[in-house]
Amino acid sequence: MHFRPCIDIHNGKVKQIVGGSLKDERDQAEENFVSDQSAADFAEFYKKDGLRGGHIILLNPASSPYYEATRAQAVSALGAWPKGMQIGGGIHDENAAFYLEAGASHVIVTSFVFQDGMIHYKNLEKLEKKVGREKMVLDLSCRRRDGKYYIVTDRWQKFTKVSLSERVLDELSEYCAEFLIHAVDVEGKAQGIETELAQMLGEWGKIPITYAGGVGSFEDLEELKRAGKDRLDVTIGSALDLFGGNMAYRQILKLCEKY
Repeated sequence: MHFRPCIDIHNGKVKQIVGGSLKDERDQAEENFVSDQSAADFAEFYKKDGLRGGHIILLNPASSPYYEATRAQAVSALGAWPKGMQIGGGIHDENAAFYLEAGASHVIVTSFVFQDGMIHYKNLEKLEKKVGREKMVLDLSCRRRDGKYYIVTDRWQKFTKVSLSERVLDELSEYCAEFLIHAVDVEGKAQGIETELAQMLGEWGKIPITYAGGVGSFEDLEELKRAGKDRLDVTIGSALDLFGGNMAYRQILKLCEKY
C-alpha cells in the first residue's frame, strides 16, 4: 500500500469537502477545510518527500466563474512537481496534452468517457490516441444504489448506468494505466471506508488502483489493507493533519512504508 497525496481545488482554493455535497449550481460544497496555502505549496511539500502518483483535482466546471482561478492553481502545482502528480477534472481529448506538457504525469478522466450514462469507447480511443494508455488514469468513482456501486460523473453528481464489476474493470483496464476510485458516499466524512467496495477492488487487483473515501483513523487504514488484500493504494483527505484532521502525515508515511 502506497500513500497517494491529493490536492483538491475548488473556487480557486485548496480544500477538503464532503464529496456528496458538491453542486455545480452556485459552486456549492460543504467544506471541511480551506487552506491559506496554494496548490503549488502542497505540490512542493510532496515533492520533498518524493511522493509520486498523487492527484490534483479541479472541482469547478469550465462554466464556473471560478474555473480559471482553479485551473491556474492546478497548473502552478504541476509546475512545482513536474511529472510527480496526476491531474483530473474536465479532461478531454482537446486539453489532455496541454496538462501533460504543463507537468502532469498522467491525466485522470471520467465525464468525457461516460456520457449519456454509458461508456463511450470512441472517446476512450480518442484519448488513448492523443496521450497513450500509459498516461491515462480512469476515475471510476462511485456511489451505492440498489446494492451496487454505480460510476458517477460530473463531479460525482450524475449516476451512470454502469455498475462496477470485474467485467467492467477488465474492459476499461485495456485503455489505462491505473484506476482512481473515490467511494463518494463516504468521501470527506472520515467515518470509515466502504469495505465491500475495497474487497471487490482488491479481489480484482490487475492494475494499480488508488482508493479514496472514508479513511478517518489508523484502524480504517488497517481495514483497507485487509479488505483490499494489500493491493490498493490510498488517498487520505479530510482526516489528514495537513488538512486539519487528526491523522499524522508522518505516521501515515511510516505505516504505508511498512505495508
